Amino acid sequence: MAEQPLLQDEADERGVLRRAMPYLRPHRGRLGVALAVGLADSAALVAVAPLLGFATHSLKAGDRGGLGLAVALLAGLGVAQLVLARVGELLLIKGGESVVRTLREQAVENLATAPLRFLESHRSGELLRRATGEVAALAAFVRLHLRNLVSAVAILAFTLVVLVSYSWLLLLVQLAVFLPLTLLVTRWFRRDAAAAFGGKATAEATVAATFSETLTAREALQTSRGLAGWSARFERENRHAVKAARRALRVENRIDLVSLIEGTALVVLLLVGGWMITRGTIELDTVVVFVVASRNLFDSFADLSQLVGEVQTARTGLARLLDLLTATAPGRRPARVDDLPARGDLRCTAVEYGYRADRLSLHGLTLDFPRGSRTGVVGETGSGKTTLSKLLCGLYRPDTGSVSFAGTDLADIPEQQLRRRIVLVPQEVRMVAGTIADNLALVQGAPGRERIERTVEQLGLREWLDGLPGGLDAEVGQRGGNLSAGERQILGVVRAVLADPAVLVLDEATADIDPVTAARLEHALDELRADCTLVVIAHRPATIARLPRVIRLDGGRLVGEPAAGDEPAGEGLRSETLTGLKSAG
Repeated sequence: MAEQPLLQDEADERGVLRRAMPYLRPHRGRLGVALAVGLADSAALVAVAPLLGFATHSLKAGDRGGLGLAVALLAGLGVAQLVLARVGELLLIKGGESVVRTLREQAVENLATAPLRFLESHRSGELLRRATGEVAALAAFVRLHLRNLVSAVAILAFTLVVLVSYSWLLLLVQLAVFLPLTLLVTRWFRRDAAAAFGGKATAEATVAATFSETLTAREALQTSRGLAGWSARFERENRHAVKAARRALRVENRIDLVSLIEGTALVVLLLVGGWMITRGTIELDTVVVFVVASRNLFDSFADLSQLVGEVQTARTGLARLLDLLTATAPGRRPARVDDLPARGDLRCTAVEYGYRADRLSLHGLTLDFPRGSRTGVVGETGSGKTTLSKLLCGLYRPDTGSVSFAGTDLADIPEQQLRRRIVLVPQEVRMVAGTIADNLALVQGAPGRERIERTVEQLGLREWLDGLPGGLDAEVGQRGGNLSAGERQILGVVRAVLADPAVLVLDEATADIDPVTAARLEHALDELRADCTLVVIAHRPATIARLPRVIRLDGGRLVGEPAAGDEPAGEGLRSETLTGLKSAG
């Protein structure tokens, strides 16, 4: 079985910024300007301490001119800092939102083109959480915390430069008290942060996935009285999520110890500074600068300590999102096949496929579907019919062998060209909220109302459509709830015909619908253009009876397929198949 990359429960956070660089690169100009303005804002704030030191020195020396200059500069600096802070915040938010938008669009694009095997291997709630929840968390971080993070880091760096220029010895004393203890607390936090925040995100994604599945399966849970057991499962998962959230909160609270360390360092600064003034080692203005600048220093550390939990949450979310983008990254994109005809034969050659490494679902199938042919595929549940339909449409890639259209392997045909030629109508047709016309327009080229009307007429469905309240303007409701299963199937066929495919594959399209609707659908299929290849997977004898060729699958193997041109054997097989289907009915 071909290996399919899967998502990690706890995404690897190592080198997360380096892995995010390809998504940051298109926005580097805007981010660079925002960063430059933010640095100017931080420099203006840090410059207050040296100006206060200059004012203190001028006051002590009786220099009124120097004092007046210091006051004027402080006033101008205050105004400049207010303007820079506002402009920098707006620029940084816009730049960050642009990056988030890029990530969101890339996630949607990757999931839209991800292999079906990947999508079926994950719970829809988990994919939804990563594609929307993690992006929303990153967007919130950008709007609420990114500016504070950049400002805190810049102020910290600029303040250290100012302090070392005034007295490296006093700075060394201050850092000797503050830095080791702060690093110990930070290391204590980082030791458990990744596991705590990653576990929290995973637990929340599990709850979201279970809740999503509850909404999808609500009718089955209610009618089978399975709601109590399902609720117990949801409660267990919710308790685990609460436990994971509490663990993350305990880890985050460790960083609050930095505030206690700050107070201790400030007391030591005043004691040592006063002692150094009495000995004549430093001047009073130096201590003033240190007291004011140390406030910046401690505030920066406090901001960083408060933000570290948000940063870790954003880091975890980014790692989970990048894990999704990596796992769903498109592989080699086939080049456009210029000589690929609009119509052609479909062929399977020695195809094998398995959902598990130790068990094949299809065994060495070789089948031909000539252009314009009509073929029925029958077999018991689990015989491989649906798997075959997805292989014929290129939704699955065979583990061995090949599926080709007009002599070209489906793996070598670009997605856009492939979808124009081969269309699948599954047993459960998906609808989006809107009108019937809105749903029928969901094909390449977005057909207009006139073409939709003409296609409905050609398929002999005008009477049925006119019988719906509103006709093409009838609302289908959420997930097509205003329509019956059969009506959704009819719309699925009409939508497929509007795509004008070379090959139309129907997977149990008449399985769960009433005989009248099924007959209407079968009549519509009879109206397909003669050069459209039709492959119908069905159990209804009436559906199979309309098809000149029937093949049977049993345990993933072909049973009794007639040789090419052996029409009598094919008719015998069809008769035998119909007899079996009627007996089973």
